[in-house]
Amino acid sequence: MTLELQNPQHKSYDIIIIGGAIMGASTAWFLSKNKDFRGSVLVVERDPTYVNSSTMHTNSCMRQQFSTELNVHISQFAADFVKNIRDHMDADDLVPELSIQNFGYMYLADNDNFADVLRESQQVQLNAGAETQLLSPDQIKLKYPFYNVDDIVLGSINLRDEGYWDGTAVFDAWRRQSRKAGVEYIANEVVSMTKSANGTKVESVTLKSGEVIACGKMLNASGPRAARTAKMAGIEVPVEPRKRYSWIFAAEQPLDQDLPLTIDPSGVHVRENGGGTYQCGAHSDIDPAVAYDDFTMDFDIWESHVWPILATRIPQFEAIKIQSEWAGHYAYNTFDHNAIMGPHNNITNFYFLNGFSGHGLQQSPAMGRGSAEMLIYGEYKSLDLSPFNYNRISTNTPIIEKAVI
Repeated sequence: MTLELQNPQHKSYDIIIIGGAIMGASTAWFLSKNKDFRGSVLVVERDPTYVNSSTMHTNSCMRQQFSTELNVHISQFAADFVKNIRDHMDADDLVPELSIQNFGYMYLADNDNFADVLRESQQVQLNAGAETQLLSPDQIKLKYPFYNVDDIVLGSINLRDEGYWDGTAVFDAWRRQSRKAGVEYIANEVVSMTKSANGTKVESVTLKSGEVIACGKMLNASGPRAARTAKMAGIEVPVEPRKRYSWIFAAEQPLDQDLPLTIDPSGVHVRENGGGTYQCGAHSDIDPAVAYDDFTMDFDIWESHVWPILATRIPQFEAIKIQSEWAGHYAYNTFDHNAIMGPHNNITNFYFLNGFSGHGLQQSPAMGRGSAEMLIYGEYKSLDLSPFNYNRISTNTPIIEKAVI
């Protein structure tokens, strides 16, 4: 489908956000809410239908089971935001009351090494205020009798602020309110950038429609296309699109209790979807970068890999029927699988909000808030997100997050 390009209203903006999906929308809303900022904001989105965006292909779940305390705190703010969204958004009548369907994440370890990782991570999570429980195979079977745990050594689950939430409702509310506050969204695409003579600043962007727009600061929030956007400024960023497959299926014999988002040791994951249906996700054993517009399904992976694993782990899933299936992209950070934020070392008005590697939706409230603070104040005010700043790439100091699905 060919989209009609929209022209910006002005020739210059204080902040240009490239990418209007969940990260761009979150940052734009937090900018619009900040009483210390009265600047102009332009959000440039190449496809405002968002049909192939990572935002629309998400599981729409959040968890606190991370191995780094900062990631736990990031998800805790997301939980607070969702549960109190009307307070955060000024009791807007168009914003619905939201909640979290707390079926939890169930990590299953089938070897002692992974069990030790779960034990170490639980201590991090408990210290950060989470309520993660470790379960023996017998305890798992008692609470969730539908699992086959013959090969399982240990399980880990948290049933508070961990499960499904309506990410689309939040996304829609952020865009609507920020527009109302003066943020300008256009359907267009940034195709090139012009830097200052000394190379320390992006002075303008050129749009696909031909306009040259000056900017004070720029935020790269272009999801799996982050590296393409950064390259326009002569910057390398280790983010690439990785394909992830999803299926919705109905079970002939539905489970008689909620299914936690279960992470099988194989990497296949499956969760409650409601009404006797379930959502499952996986990727191929070979996991290369793919083209930005490659959303073709691999139909063999279901029969040869995913279904046998599901039926082994949950025998009631022997008889199931696929209702829908799709392929989406992770914005995969090949450096350390964590967010890349903050300003570039040398091009000081070029900011990053990239590389979430599948955690983007649940991290979007804290990351949008933090990015807005960095753009306004030059520092984080609410939660110190500086460990995720871009400079760790250039200094080769990765943040090791062990809980990556």
